[in-house]
Amino acid sequence: MRAMRGVGVAAVGVAVAVVLSGCGGSGDGGEKAAASSQSSTPSSVVPTEVPEPVYPPGPEGEIDELADEKGWAVGSGSASEFVQDICESLPVSAVDGASRPQWLVESGQMDGDNGEALLLGVPKLCPKWTKAVKEAASGSYERWFGDGTYVVSSKVPSAEELSEGEGLPIPPGTYRAAGRMEDCYWERTSKGGEVIANNFATSARSITVTIAQSDGQFTSERCAVWKPAK
Repeated sequence: MRAMRGVGVAAVGVAVAVVLSGCGGSGDGGEKAAASSQSSTPSSVVPTEVPEPVYPPGPEGEIDELADEKGWAVGSGSASEFVQDICESLPVSAVDGASRPQWLVESGQMDGDNGEALLLGVPKLCPKWTKAVKEAASGSYERWFGDGTYVVSSKVPSAEELSEGEGLPIPPGTYRAAGRMEDCYWERTSKGGEVIANNFATSARSITVTIAQSDGQFTSERCAVWKPAK
């Protein structure tokens, strides 16, 4: 009886071991099969479609559409926004020392693709200033001069000279300063620095000065804007 009990216990132990072994084996196989199935399944990437830009009807949309077609890099926003900003700036800009085409050039508004956008957009959004933009683009425009010292020269200033401010060239010719002026002083000097002519006006409404080709520099202090006399 005792021997039979021992054999029974041993048989039960073997059966339990077999069951446990079988469970463990089937679990590992399932995980490997799942991993194999996952690794063998290709990952599919669905491409996202970029929608075509929609341009509003009207001149603004026409400007933006052409700017995109040309690949223009204009300002910090859209081309039409840049043009509209210039349209709003021109009436109040360039009134204290520069003509409007001169302001467009010297302030960098015509640089790069900006000039192309203005030539296209200004006739559409503010045609009143089309002439000023065309003159700025051509480089042939009237230059005005405020207070400062200017080298007398017919040479067209370069972009570097335009950014330097004082010392820019003033073409020889006759200039007129008009408006209410107090303690206005102007001076013409030779290339060697000798004073050729000067005047100090405590009060004046209009002053005309002729600058010769042989002059070296022209200086203006506390005067109105000097414009070519017509």
